[in-house]
Amino acid sequence: MTKLQPWADLAARVALAALFIIAGLGKIGGYEGTAGYMQSMGVPGVLLPLVIALEIVGGLAIAVGYRTRLVAFLLAGFSVLSGLIFHSPLDPNEQTQFLKNLAIGGGFLLLVVHGAGRYSLDARRR
Repeated sequence: MTKLQPWADLAARVALAALFIIAGLGKIGGYEGTAGYMQSMGVPGVLLPLVIALEIVGGLAIAVGYRTRLVAFLLAGFSVLSGLIFHSPLDPNEQTQFLKNLAIGGGFLLLVVHGAGRYSLDARRR
């Protein structure tokens, strides 16, 4: 199992990162609609550029394993907070979406605790 761990670490980071990179790029293409949806949920649309930057830059940092613990901590908080804001755990139609956000946050917390692994820029910096 230890021979597979570096590859599993890399695959997990890339899978988590892909979600955020694709979501961030999608928000650029649907900027007005996303800003309007945010505002309808009580979140100022002016925060959208920060959200896009966090998703794309943070996703890329996770993918390559750069400052992984810090970025993973930020994305864990973002995932849980956005789940609470946009997906009510009490609404049966939104509960699964909320739980997905919670699970993604949990995945990032594992990166906070364990780091990026051998195949990362963090490992090269040591």
